[in-house]
Amino acid sequence: MKKRNKKWIAFRTAFPYTVPIFAGFVFLGIAYGIFMNSLGFSAIYPIVMSLLIFAGSMEFVAANLLLVSFNPMNALFLTLMVNARHLFYGISMLDKYRGMGKKKVYMIFGLCDESFSINCTVDVPKDVDRGWFMFFVTLLNHFYWVLGAAIGGIFGSFVKFNTEGLDFVMTALFVVIFIEQWMKEKKHHSALAGLGLSTVSLIIFGGNMFLIPAMFAILGLLTLIRKPVERGEVSTT
Repeated sequence: MKKRNKKWIAFRTAFPYTVPIFAGFVFLGIAYGIFMNSLGFSAIYPIVMSLLIFAGSMEFVAANLLLVSFNPMNALFLTLMVNARHLFYGISMLDKYRGMGKKKVYMIFGLCDESFSINCTVDVPKDVDRGWFMFFVTLLNHFYWVLGAAIGGIFGSFVKFNTEGLDFVMTALFVVIFIEQWMKEKKHHSALAGLGLSTVSLIIFGGNMFLIPAMFAILGLLTLIRKPVERGEVSTT
């Protein structure tokens, strides 16, 4: 009974933090379902892909990969380029996921930008189990995405308008998340480092190759300045 109560408290605490994600993910999921339908796929494709892949922008890319000749190396390379940031998310979550038991497997699978953002920034109340809180944040965000994809996939055939550009909604969401984080944080060294190094990498490596070099550069810089920033030796305003 106590264990069930502990889970319920964690769920109730996690849910309000995911409500903004609900609005974004359901809309994006619907757009994704409609996009898949516009390519000629039945509703089962976006539903299953959102359930088993759960990789947002990569699912838009995967939709196009399904229409061309099978090239596993190209698919692997594209996936690495699009989702390389998750390598760094995983490194950042090592300590937070330690000792989480069996639910850690699902939390690793379900880690996305939004779940990472919530689980890294929220101060979980002391009377709430942190492990279950992070689990439900991950589960709820996953559910929202699958729900949106299902709605879009099922009703996409009834939508009659030009769907060109629908895949841009993912980029729009990242911009909104960045702005929200900027407004929330008093210190902007991470955001400025990300913008600056990404711009430099874009200029040097080009639009198709800049992501991984930018990620490594950001990780290296933030590792170097982490302790000075914590001691207040680096200005972050």
